[in-house]
Amino acid sequence: HGSLRLGDAPRGTTMPTGRLLAAALLCVATLPLLTSACTTLIVGKNASEDGSVMATHSNDGEGGTDPRLVRVPARDWPEGAVRPIYPNPEDYPRMVTADRGVPQYYPAEGQNVSEPVGYIPQVAHTHAYFEETYGVINEHQVGIGESTCSAVYSADGPQDGGKALLSIDELSRIALERATTAREACQIMGDLAEEYGFHGQSDSFEGGGESLMVIDPDEGFVFHILADATGTSAIWVAARVPDDSMAVVANMYTVREVDLDDSVNFLGTQNMWELAEQDGLWNSTQPKDFTKTFSDGEYAHQYYSGRRMWGAWRLASPAAAAADDTPIPPEYGNLKDDAPYPFTLPVEKLLAVEDVAEIMRSWYAGTPYDLTAGLAGGFMASPDRYSGCTGNNCPSGNWERAIGLYRTSDSYIVQARGWLPDAVGGTVWFGPHAAHGTLYVPLACGMTAAPAEYSEAWQGTSVQEARLENSGFWASRAVLNIAQIQFATILPVLQAAQRTWEAKGRALQASLDADADPTAASLAFATEAVGAWWDLADDLLFGYNDGYYNRWTDGVFQSSSIGYPGEWMAQVGFESGPPPTAAP
Repeated sequence: HGSLRLGDAPRGTTMPTGRLLAAALLCVATLPLLTSACTTLIVGKNASEDGSVMATHSNDGEGGTDPRLVRVPARDWPEGAVRPIYPNPEDYPRMVTADRGVPQYYPAEGQNVSEPVGYIPQVAHTHAYFEETYGVINEHQVGIGESTCSAVYSADGPQDGGKALLSIDELSRIALERATTAREACQIMGDLAEEYGFHGQSDSFEGGGESLMVIDPDEGFVFHILADATGTSAIWVAARVPDDSMAVVANMYTVREVDLDDSVNFLGTQNMWELAEQDGLWNSTQPKDFTKTFSDGEYAHQYYSGRRMWGAWRLASPAAAAADDTPIPPEYGNLKDDAPYPFTLPVEKLLAVEDVAEIMRSWYAGTPYDLTAGLAGGFMASPDRYSGCTGNNCPSGNWERAIGLYRTSDSYIVQARGWLPDAVGGTVWFGPHAAHGTLYVPLACGMTAAPAEYSEAWQGTSVQEARLENSGFWASRAVLNIAQIQFATILPVLQAAQRTWEAKGRALQASLDADADPTAASLAFATEAVGAWWDLADDLLFGYNDGYYNRWTDGVFQSSSIGYPGEWMAQVGFESGPPPTAAP
């Protein structure tokens, strides 16, 4: 391709004035924290219950990450057309333009139109696909999940004064626009990044690299990428996941020894080891370990990545996790240098969609790392640990990092089923907001529109307006935040609702198998499911408020105190409170 870069361009995505301006200023204030911290999986076709290939993504940004799911239409392009490359702000609105044929991105009053920072040659035809911050799944069942990683090199995009044109946001979209297989998607992204340059979400080591889980109905690849030392190209690798195994990436590279002569299992930058040797990162006496060479290790704190890897594998392979010589120890020295975990691990039971959902919701329940246990979980035994500290005496330290996370804007499971027509074989099980409070709803990749419930509202939408719009994001947010009132007591109610409605979703998915156009039925189910989640929020607020369990029984209203856990009362010094009144 010929280079068609433009000069510097503004990000061009400002918020309307008034109340929304305050939200924009808050987002700017938290910008340094916006590096994504996402958990992703791939399940091979012989590791799944039905023979499908699955991948996951949790969009674990901060309070302003754009949660909308949209549908990008297929289009034909004239000879000589170019594809604009946009900057990658991940807060709302992530894009403001009419050029992509997405009504949710059309400019609204008070919004500045997004300006391209460069162009690449366009292809003759681009495929339809679902998109959130990143590309999700296209009409040919190619699916993607993303996780930001540290890297030894980082670069800036043109919007920040650099020369690397392509972010992972745009690479994932271009891959879904052009590819019909996972292997092709990886090659397209790698080739473009080498030619036009790759930049991460930030130029810090925590945001300099990226990883994508890329699947199709036959296979899945773990794709890692970082800038090269010049900041104008890229270094990348894609490693095939064995069909009987599950891979986990949680904000750190995981691909170890690379053999580019094995073109079935590896793709990548052909001269990566020469580049690494030139910069003193590797020498010919060492194994060609991609992670040890190009990763900068776990970010935030020790176990930030590894605990989630262990947490996922222990649910898919519990016997291996419990073995004395376990290949997945819960604790280790240095995740990057010691390589305590394998790249992938065979599963011990075939995984269904609901099993993968359980992994995405995990907070290590019943283990020594259970986030609901102890004083930190509070009397309500909540797994959520909010960021920040108030007051003047803030201690140093870290919370355990769960897989299911309160600050997730959306999570999903993409599922590719090769024995079915593409339109209904590919499914994104979409869950707005945090995984442990959401409802995963199936959306067939052949749909011609995204549900309005998932494509309109965002964090700055008022609750009243969100309710009128039947917003899925705000329904799930309401459920999880109300559940914090009495989390341990409410959890069985929440999980029962998830099981009931996700079973209905599986029934819907099965009913669409012979349906040429899944749009109408899928949209109707999304509307019904989100409405049910708003009803659940109402029921939880009515049933568990002011420390009481409230209900109507046979026409009689009853209210009884829930009380505190006795162990927690002892830990907080209840027995040292005011003494009882002396006996007369």
